[in-house]
Amino acid sequence: MVSTSNLLAFAAMSLVVIAIPGPNVLFVIGRALAHGRRTALATVLGNLLGCYTLVLVVAMGLGTLLQSSATALTAVKLAGAAYLVYLGVQALRHRDRLRADMGVTADEKRSDLRTIMDGLLVGVTNPKGLVFFTAVLPQFVDHDAGRVPLQMMLLGLVPAVIGLLCDSLWGLGAAAARTWFAGSDRRLSTVGGAGGVALIGLGITVAVNRH
Repeated sequence: MVSTSNLLAFAAMSLVVIAIPGPNVLFVIGRALAHGRRTALATVLGNLLGCYTLVLVVAMGLGTLLQSSATALTAVKLAGAAYLVYLGVQALRHRDRLRADMGVTADEKRSDLRTIMDGLLVGVTNPKGLVFFTAVLPQFVDHDAGRVPLQMMLLGLVPAVIGLLCDSLWGLGAAAARTWFAGSDRRLSTVGGAGGVALIGLGITVAVNRH
């Protein structure tokens, strides 16, 4: 249904776009620095679900509606930005608890489901992903072949898989750096605060960015 040429061309473009760190990558890094590898990978999974939710939105025709409405696009962007700032503030408030968090069991930590939902919300309100799927994805669909929504959903799996791999590498790398910081309570508190500041800065950047 999806031609090989379209699939390869879309994969190449997806790789180029994903290779440029955007809100999702910075969010994963911030969570990895603040909470470690498990939270980073759960965040990556949430981002993946959010990314594919955008694909489904575009496939069902809602992408065109969002693209034509500046108000709707702005509302989505500001919602995501506000949530990033909120998570950053929370990370700053609890930066001194990182040492205790590293010694508790998985059941006592922030639930994986909650972390996945955080990632999903950030992923689905990511302006970079929203623009990419509403403006770029439809260009690689063969309208003469029919089943346009299904073609979009199949094509959408490509950036989802690429993003899963790339974001996981970023998260694991940041988590490894956090392990080194764990050798000192002061360094650990600093990295927790840095993760919070990064999330707040990212939220502000998303809010004020007009592109």
